[in-house]
Amino acid sequence: MNDFVDAFKFMGDNLSLLLNRTVDHLLLSGAAIGVSLLIALPLGFWLGHLHRASFLAINVSNIGRALPSLAVIAIGISIFGLGFLNSMVALVVLAVPIILTNAYVAVDGVDDDVVEAARGMGMRPVQVLGRVELPLAIPLTFAGIRTAVVYVIATATLAAIAGSGGLGEIIYNQASYGLPGVLAASFWVAALALLADLLLAALQRAVIPRGLRPVRHADAAVAPPDALRSSEVAA
Repeated sequence: MNDFVDAFKFMGDNLSLLLNRTVDHLLLSGAAIGVSLLIALPLGFWLGHLHRASFLAINVSNIGRALPSLAVIAIGISIFGLGFLNSMVALVVLAVPIILTNAYVAVDGVDDDVVEAARGMGMRPVQVLGRVELPLAIPLTFAGIRTAVVYVIATATLAAIAGSGGLGEIIYNQASYGLPGVLAASFWVAALALLADLLLAALQRAVIPRGLRPVRHADAAVAPPDALRSSEVAA
């Protein structure tokens, strides 16, 4: 119990250190997510639109999840050396399969009748993808992005091994910061991941078309029993 109390004391005494490491952590995570989105979303959307290469999308996801990020970083040292680029590549390898698979499944799973109706209205393939399939694919696509962001923020602690900074420098340096420092940085990473997920959940709700949002039972208008009886008598 004392270790947890000391961890919060460490946060108060070393707030500037944690903030500086947090900036490095978020820069690395943000760069990895940005590159992953540029790679995975266009590819996943287009393959889903064509209803092809499901084997490729699924197996890329399985391979990406099976590769340990620490092993990817170790291999990358011989190619990219120590530093930011090596860690970012490892995080991209982690995030791309998740985003790619969800983007593919989201578009591929759009109701065929809706797609055929859009084509019957004279829409071109690109218009069908942009105006029909992508809006319907937003919920599942965002689910993949949210999962990838949480994974990347949590795994970015390994970047300290490759000299990329971040909160991992505190976690892996117990000799300098002690157990309270390790716990404080770990709590900080968990809080960042949770905050990112909450922000993306709010963004997801904002961009999803109103007609596709789940209906809450509390929001539904329910007629009182007396009103139902009156309508039945009137009928």
